[in-house]
Amino acid sequence: MFAGCITPWERINTTFPLLTSHKSSSHMAMPLFRPLLIASTFASYVHSFSTFQWPNPLLSYADKQVFEGILSGFLNGCPARDDTTIAAQWLRIAYHDMATHDIDNGAGGLDASIQYELDRPQNIGLGQAESLADFNGFQLVTPFFGLADTIALGAVASVAACGGPLVPYSAGRVDATVPGPATVPEPQQPLASHIESFRQQGFNQTEMIALVACGHTLGGVRQVDFPLIVTDDAIDVDTFDTTPAFDNTIVSQYLQNTTQDVLVVGPNVTTQSDFRIFSSDGNVTMQGLLSPDTFAATCADLIQRMVNTVPNGVNLTDPIAEPFDYVVSEPYFSYQNGTFIVSTSLRVLTPNASSTITMLWADQEGSCCPSTGCSIQSSSSEPVFFSPMGQLLAPGLTPETYLFNATINATCSISNFWFEINDNDGSEPTVVDNGGGGFVIEQDSLFVDTLRSEGIILLPSFDALFRIVVAVRGDAASTTASMTIFDPFSTASAPPFLPTITTTDLQIDGSNPPEGDFTFFTANVTSTTTYLDLTANVDGVSYTQENFDLSSLFLHFVTSD
Repeated sequence: MFAGCITPWERINTTFPLLTSHKSSSHMAMPLFRPLLIASTFASYVHSFSTFQWPNPLLSYADKQVFEGILSGFLNGCPARDDTTIAAQWLRIAYHDMATHDIDNGAGGLDASIQYELDRPQNIGLGQAESLADFNGFQLVTPFFGLADTIALGAVASVAACGGPLVPYSAGRVDATVPGPATVPEPQQPLASHIESFRQQGFNQTEMIALVACGHTLGGVRQVDFPLIVTDDAIDVDTFDTTPAFDNTIVSQYLQNTTQDVLVVGPNVTTQSDFRIFSSDGNVTMQGLLSPDTFAATCADLIQRMVNTVPNGVNLTDPIAEPFDYVVSEPYFSYQNGTFIVSTSLRVLTPNASSTITMLWADQEGSCCPSTGCSIQSSSSEPVFFSPMGQLLAPGLTPETYLFNATINATCSISNFWFEINDNDGSEPTVVDNGGGGFVIEQDSLFVDTLRSEGIILLPSFDALFRIVVAVRGDAASTTASMTIFDPFSTASAPPFLPTITTTDLQIDGSNPPEGDFTFFTANVTSTTTYLDLTANVDGVSYTQENFDLSSLFLHFVTSD
């Protein structure tokens, strides 16, 4: 219904430590996006100090994608493609994915089953496969944020990019592994079938009318896909109305009898599904949608419900409608000459140029830091550039990320850290401390050593790899370590586009001999790997580090001097 191994090659002489930045040589600079640390899982977010407790990888990643991610930039300006718009294609695939829902038994919904359903006549169209290829190319899929979440985000971003309302976004969908039922409505079906289909999806008749109007403000019908609807083979896409924008022109032209919607006035009466739907209540609903404000508010509500229609047992996050006041990245760790080199950052949503921002931490022994904590001031800062959708949701804001680089005695180590923001105006400093408990380092016995790790280029192919170095507190004779890698990019020529998840044993790193209490292991991963899970067993004791983010390290590698 809706529109729309590396010995065969020679390694290049120059290598790139993963913490080196081309921007500065005066301090150990941070990469463009900061991976995480130790046994914790991801960036921490604090909004009014109490919104939720760290760690929360799903919510933090979702916030990152909404406000700083690349997806909405792809839609900036509501760009055209294939005689329609990308936004129309992305909104259509979201509806067709959701339309497998059955409210009576709780099955189906927006769960990415669409990638197994493209052979069905109701899912015909170039845009469906193109949209899935788009999402595969973005590599947004993670171990906790899947294709279904990406499809939903694409729909929300599409509406906003074409001038429509800002639809609140929630994450947490679970990707299906098999197709859903073939329940997407088709134009030739009678009105009673449409009413029942939308009822099963969770929408009554009035909501059905409005949701179809909201969907059909974008896109149109492609002649090659539906030759019985668009009978003129000189037309590629017969658009539903005369504007590419997300607006209520679809409504006003219908009510004024000037519509070009082929599902209203097309030559085949059997496929005039929009006419049957729009007129099914005597045009009462369509008359109500003639107000642009009512149309926008109604569409925002219905599209939010549409993308949030998920199978029973799937729990979504609260809507992400505004950026958090503070974003704390979990730090990079490296062991060097008896010390830990620890780097982290704090994003401040509304920075004050006169502020002094300090990172404080407590040691594990309780004897190396004073009761108020060891401390270091920010070494530098860098601006944060919100995505087009982020700018719409938070207009006029210019966040700043403050960088911290601490040298910590490895014997005393670090147990937790926090921040103070002093505006130097006599007011009490603001404390960012994860709701009072600080940002806890659960263990310091297993981590990716980011200063020892490096990017490499293989000749003659110029393939890019990462040589990951993992530090384990233990001797080689009693230690084993393994790494599970997550690569979201599928090389398949057509859907389904499924991530690759592989587990490999780590090998002793001959170029990094044991130092202090640590043994170093290594493995190579491809540049498309985004996340790592680490496991080590030392004398029968297991350690883990989950969801170490590699997603920005290739970018950092290619932009280094």
